[in-house]
Amino acid sequence: MLGRHRSVLPDWLALYYEEPIEITHGEGRHVWDSDGNRYLDFFGGILTTMTAHALPEVTKAVSEQAGRIVHSSTLYLNRQMVELAERIAQLSGIPNARVFFTTSGTEANDTALLLATAHRRSNTVLAMRNSYHGRSFSSVGVTGNRGWSPTSLSPLQTHYVHGGVRTRGPFAALDDYDFVAACVDDLKDVLGHTRPPAALIAEPIQGVGGFTSPPDGLYAAFREVLHERGVLWISDEVQTGWGRTGEHFWGWQAHGRSGPPDMLTFAKGIGNGMSIGGVVARAEIMNCLDANSISTFGGTQITMAAGLANLTYLLEHDLQGNARRVGGLLIERLRAAAAQVPAVREVRGRGLMIGIELTRPGTDEADPAAASAVLEAARAGGLLIGKGGGHDTSALRIAPPLSLNVAEAEEGAAILERALRSTL
Repeated sequence: MLGRHRSVLPDWLALYYEEPIEITHGEGRHVWDSDGNRYLDFFGGILTTMTAHALPEVTKAVSEQAGRIVHSSTLYLNRQMVELAERIAQLSGIPNARVFFTTSGTEANDTALLLATAHRRSNTVLAMRNSYHGRSFSSVGVTGNRGWSPTSLSPLQTHYVHGGVRTRGPFAALDDYDFVAACVDDLKDVLGHTRPPAALIAEPIQGVGGFTSPPDGLYAAFREVLHERGVLWISDEVQTGWGRTGEHFWGWQAHGRSGPPDMLTFAKGIGNGMSIGGVVARAEIMNCLDANSISTFGGTQITMAAGLANLTYLLEHDLQGNARRVGGLLIERLRAAAAQVPAVREVRGRGLMIGIELTRPGTDEADPAAASAVLEAARAGGLLIGKGGGHDTSALRIAPPLSLNVAEAEEGAAILERALRSTL
C-alpha cells in the first residue's frame, strides 16, 4: 500500500511514522490498523472525529439520508442545511447571523477572506505570526508559519502582528497585562504603516502552530482598536470550536469582552469525519457579494444530516463539560509526568486541546527529532497523537474525541509518559 501511495500521490502529502499505518475502522476512542493493531486515538483525524468513532447516532443519520438523497446542490431548498444553519447561527453569538456551508476549513477561511475584502474593498489583511489557515492560495497567503507556506505569492497583502504565542518572541518575558499592552501597541504601529485593512484573521488557539495561545482578552483588546477603524475580526474556529477547550463553546469567548467577532469560520469536528466547513457572519457582511455564488458540495444533504446528529449528541451529552473535566485531569497528569523530563519545555492547552513542546535539554532550541521519536514511541505503545509547532515541528498535539473518559485519559497519559521517558 505504501508503494502504491507513493507512486500516484504527491511527494508533499505527508505520512506519519517510519512505517505508515492504514486505519481500517474505529469505535469510540479507539481505531484499528490493517494489521489488526488497536490504538487509543488522541488525535481524531486531526481534531475531526470530535464525538466518537462510529457514533451510532451519526451512522444512523448518514445511512438513512443516503437511502433518500445524497446531494442536490445549493440551487434547491435543503431542509437539513436550513436546520443546521439555524442552530449554528443561534450558537455563534453573532447578531443577525447568516451561515454559508463549505466542504473544509480551508474553504471556509477562503470564503471569509473573500467576504471581508469585498465588504471593505481592501485586499490588505492582518494575521498572526505562527498561524495556519489552510492550503488554498489565499489561505496560504495569510498563514504565518513557514513550514506550511509553500509560496510567497498571494492575492492578499498580509501584515503579521504579535500575540499568538505567549511564551516565545520579544514580549515573552512580560506579565500578561504588559504582554497584551505591548501586542496592542504593535498592532497600532502596524496599522500606522498600512493601507486600511479588511480584517484580522486569528485562531484563538493556534492549531498547527502547536496549540499556542495568548492571554485571555488579547483579541478583545485588538477588537477595540480594529472596531474604531472599521476593520473586521475573523475568528478561525476550525480547531477551537464546538466546546473542545472546555471552558467555552467557541475559542473567541475567552476574548469576548468587546463582543463577538464579525465572522467565525468552522469545520473539522462538526461533521465527525464528514466534510463540513462554513462561515458565520453578520448579514450585511455575508450579503455583500454582488456576483453569483453557489456551493456545489457545501451543505449537501448527507453531510448536513451527519452534522445535525453530531451537534445534537454533543449538546445533549454535554461534551463541552466532559472536555473541561477530563481534559483538566489529563493536562495535570501530563504536567506531572513532564516535570521529570528535562526536554519538555511546556505543557499547555485547555480542555481536550493540549500541546507538549520539546526542546534540547538545557536550551530553548526546538527539537523536531525528539517530537518525531516520541510520536513513534507512542504509536508503538498503542497511542496516536499529532505534532506541530512554529518554526520547527517540536510540539506534540493531543486532541482526543470529546467523549474521552477518565480511564482512557489515564491510559493515554501513561503511554505518553513511557514514550517521553524512553526517548528523551
